[in-house]
Amino acid sequence: MSGSRGLLILLALAGLGLQAQLWLSDDGYQKTIKLRTAVAEQRELNASLRDRNAALDAEVINLKQGRDAAEERARTDLGMIGQSETFYQVVPVADTTY
Repeated sequence: MSGSRGLLILLALAGLGLQAQLWLSDDGYQKTIKLRTAVAEQRELNASLRDRNAALDAEVINLKQGRDAAEERARTDLGMIGQSETFYQVVPVADTTY
């Protein structure tokens, strides 16, 4: 009986040692938690990029299909003026007093 008791104590100590290494080492459970956090952050980033890509895709389709969207984009970004429109530039009066 003494031999089996010693073996049991030895196995218990080995199990405790392995558990301590699992919970306390940098390659153990802490690394698993860090990796789970990194995966969650990456999923959030992917979701926001997926939404941005969907919006850009919709804008590309809109620009390909409709002339109005392309014209609106040219007006806002490039300052386009239509053929039947008149451009007026308002210049502020220069202050000549010193």
